[in-house]
Amino acid sequence: MASSTRWIRDLPAGAADEIDAALQAVRRKGLAWHQITRADFPLPTLDALFEDIAEELENGCGMVKLRGVPVARYDEAALQQIYFGIGTHVGAPVFQNRRGELMRGIRDEGGDLGQRYGQIEGKGDGKPFLSSYARTLSNGRLRFHTDRTDVVSLLCVRQAKSGGVSKICSSAAVHNAFLQRRPDLLEVMFQDFWRSRLGEESDKAETVYPLPIFGVRDGRFTSHYSLTYIEAAELVPGVPKLTAAQREAIDMLMALSEELCFEMTLAPGDIQFLNSHVTYHGRTPFEDDKAAGQDRLLLRLWLSMPNNRALPAGHEVLWGSIDAGVRRGGIAQVT
Repeated sequence: MASSTRWIRDLPAGAADEIDAALQAVRRKGLAWHQITRADFPLPTLDALFEDIAEELENGCGMVKLRGVPVARYDEAALQQIYFGIGTHVGAPVFQNRRGELMRGIRDEGGDLGQRYGQIEGKGDGKPFLSSYARTLSNGRLRFHTDRTDVVSLLCVRQAKSGGVSKICSSAAVHNAFLQRRPDLLEVMFQDFWRSRLGEESDKAETVYPLPIFGVRDGRFTSHYSLTYIEAAELVPGVPKLTAAQREAIDMLMALSEELCFEMTLAPGDIQFLNSHVTYHGRTPFEDDKAAGQDRLLLRLWLSMPNNRALPAGHEVLWGSIDAGVRRGGIAQVT
């Protein structure tokens, strides 16, 4: 895959002007970025491109890099409007946390991330256990994981001084490697692993649920995995601990993901789309230089896809609906 270009798409000539015209249209209406609908942001000559992207994500390789968004022309507020408008043409944006967040700026926020975004005190090493959400907003490494959405999308606005490279692995390839090398552990991956909703979904680690890492329905594969959520659940009294076989299976999953992954560098103006059902993604640590304008900034959307696959029974606990072609995923809202 690293030598293939099937996952790369470029905005055609004239697309920048069409995007700018759509931006001016929503500004004339006085719409905030989160109020924009597909009808508000017309991109008529790009519809075939967006349909092709959706097809590649669901029935192709599961990832796409779209190049050429003219980010240098605009400030961050305008880029939010543009990116959300483009997102509505690919899928339906869904909430990324319990407070109604539909778009998140991914940058190093530093400081007391755990207190702001979730942590568990009193671990054996004396350090607080940071939620997945807190880790995302640091400059540290992110382990391979999936997000709770059909497709996770990132628009690169600025690169870091160094690092911050995307790492991507096919979870279906990981499944096949298990099948070839350790079929006994493959069976374990279809068993329940307890996870905590700490961070995006809850401010308490005690809200837990069981779910297998691998699942199949109607011949279509899905994987949902974050070691951080599993580790957080293990810190909750009364939650079953991982068995020796489960620990061995997780170790193998992480090793295979490293073995089978490749790195994707995102340049300003690139949009990365990843199908969460068939890919894992991670990140290398990064270093910013704000004075030089090299402070990493990505804008993130979670998209429910109109052509999404049916999911196995039991996945309702995470996705809400498991039928194909329905809006699902994201984080339930606190009322």
